[in-house]
Amino acid sequence: MSSPVAGKFQDHYVVLNVGPNAQFEEIEVAHERLASLHDPQHGEDPDPEKYEAIQLAYEVLSDSDLRRDFDKIKGVVRDERPKFSGEPFFEALSRPSGLRAALLCILYDFRRLHPFTPAVSMRNVLGMLKATQEEVNFALWYLKQRNLAVSDDKSNLVITADGMDFLENNPPPKETVLQFIKMPDGPVED
Repeated sequence: MSSPVAGKFQDHYVVLNVGPNAQFEEIEVAHERLASLHDPQHGEDPDPEKYEAIQLAYEVLSDSDLRRDFDKIKGVVRDERPKFSGEPFFEALSRPSGLRAALLCILYDFRRLHPFTPAVSMRNVLGMLKATQEEVNFALWYLKQRNLAVSDDKSNLVITADGMDFLENNPPPKETVLQFIKMPDGPVED
């Protein structure tokens, strides 16, 4: 009988079958493919231990701070000199305000629907938004600097009273927000 995954060192890159230079999108695709395959409830090849290892690998590699710490342990060296992204910078310049509005709307709605447990995990937020983790992290940095959102003691996201006031006093156009929201599959009930 093998011991539980917790407490063992695992190479997150090997678990997800991606290289150390993999971009977030590649990590996300690998995670979705492997998690659906080994999901203990609905997977083609259910395996709770593999599923847990996959979830942990994704959690670490999709968080830039945790990934940096893991890379230090593993000995991965990255070139972190600043570089100007060029054309993509100008294409991305118009996205942040809409993404911030969408993020605030998600946090507001969650607070409204769950007043006693208003915190939302980063994983859930990423699953709801049509945006990369880097874009969401950038939007969160801004919202936190303006005290519109905070992280709780478990790193979950929560809208602040200032964030609620801001959103109520400056409601964004529905179209601006909905372009960033992944809509659930199937018919929406009224």
